[in-house]
Amino acid sequence: MGLENPLHILLLLVVVLLVFGARRLPEIGHSLGSGLRGFKDSLAGHEAQASLTAAQPQETHLASAAAVPQGPGETHRAA
Repeated sequence: MGLENPLHILLLLVVVLLVFGARRLPEIGHSLGSGLRGFKDSLAGHEAQASLTAAQPQETHLASAAAVPQGPGETHRAA
């Protein structure tokens, strides 16, 4: 007995129209859409940032290993 019934959805839309008015509905829809878009972008940016920071320590490790001076008689092997 939730929102599966089309009559319930229609009743909910009529109540929202009465409460907010016809002028405010496009503004509310626009702000809700931009908020959801910003949320998705921040999640995508967070995942991309996490993958970059996960890859960065490995590169730093490789760069620091190449910068280690070697003593006489030691050879550097490529890993």
